[in-house]
Amino acid sequence: MEITPEIIKKLRDRTGAGMMDCKRALEATGGDMDKAIEYLRKKGAAVSQKRADRAAKEGVIATRVSADARTGVIVEVNCETDFVGRSADFVAFAHAVAEAIEKHQPAGLEQVPALESGGKTIAQHLNDLLAKVGENVGIRRFEIVRSADGAISGYTHLGNKIGVLVELTGAAVADAATTGRDVAMQVAAMNPAVIQREQVDKAAVASELEVYKTQAKNEGKPDTIVERIAQGRLEKYYQEVVLLEQTFIKDGGKSLRDYLQESAAKAGKKFAVARFVRYYLGEETK
Repeated sequence: MEITPEIIKKLRDRTGAGMMDCKRALEATGGDMDKAIEYLRKKGAAVSQKRADRAAKEGVIATRVSADARTGVIVEVNCETDFVGRSADFVAFAHAVAEAIEKHQPAGLEQVPALESGGKTIAQHLNDLLAKVGENVGIRRFEIVRSADGAISGYTHLGNKIGVLVELTGAAVADAATTGRDVAMQVAAMNPAVIQREQVDKAAVASELEVYKTQAKNEGKPDTIVERIAQGRLEKYYQEVVLLEQTFIKDGGKSLRDYLQESAAKAGKKFAVARFVRYYLGEETK
């Protein structure tokens, strides 16, 4: 069978692979379109094995929340270059992974390749993507957040480099899209360590106090006020690391706690942030 430019273009339109890759696939399969598609998929898997040792530090964070806002998924998918990470095909793959995880609720990362999404397994979707991009691509981590008495909100920031899930108890779907989203935006932008100050590690608090006392003494402050100065600076520390005590990013005149209380009063409900998950692309994990 003659390999014409028209059939090459048809294969390219169906797979997104490069023109020369499509030409080689058709030549190798005698012009059979279905076999050529399978050839490209296998080529993608071979590329993955060949480049498995190459660093994949770019990519995206994707979030997904179920229609009833009771389940949220956050996932990090990596590639080698920012160019590929920003491509529509790569982003679509990341969202397909998140959709499959939300649908099938796997227990661990090793189960993800076999999950189904859009009539294909994630492994098949990955091979299709590899045939197009020719880079090492990997699913690094994911987390599922479920709420029994509230709603989950998801948010991505900085070109999908940061992703957040927030569980807001006492909230419904509409609240997740408004108040919950605002809280998720706060977490993305301000990177709190904990929700409330009682959760701050006591050793960290003691260490901060010692630093502030030493600073005050080095500044020549009298011993009688060193403790007071240190406590004042500790309050500022809490305002940086405690979510509810941070200045609300949409209104510098109030804390996030103030905003939550106002939102709850308007809705006639009682809101509380139960937990949050924040992923930053490429960050070190424990």
